[in-house]
Amino acid sequence: MAMSKKLDHEAANQLRTIFYKLNLDSRKITVDLYNETVESEDDYAVDDILESAGILTPEEDRQLEETVRQMREGDWD
Repeated sequence: MAMSKKLDHEAANQLRTIFYKLNLDSRKITVDLYNETVESEDDYAVDDILESAGILTPEEDRQLEETVRQMREGDWD
C-alpha cells in the first residue's frame, strides 16, 4: 500500500532542482532508493493511448507502440 507524505516547500524545491538536472519534468516521479533509480510517470500509459485510438490498423498500432518504446529507451541514454 502506497503512503503519501506532504513535503515542505523547501524540500519540494530541492527535489525539483535535482529532477530538473536529470531531465525529469513529469508531475509524478517514483524514487526507488533500493535500486537507486527514478521513474517518471506519464499521465497516460501507452496502452491507454492505443486503446483510445481504436481507429488504428494493427500495423499502425505496432508502429506506434514501437515508436513510443524507442522514444522511452532514448530518454535513458
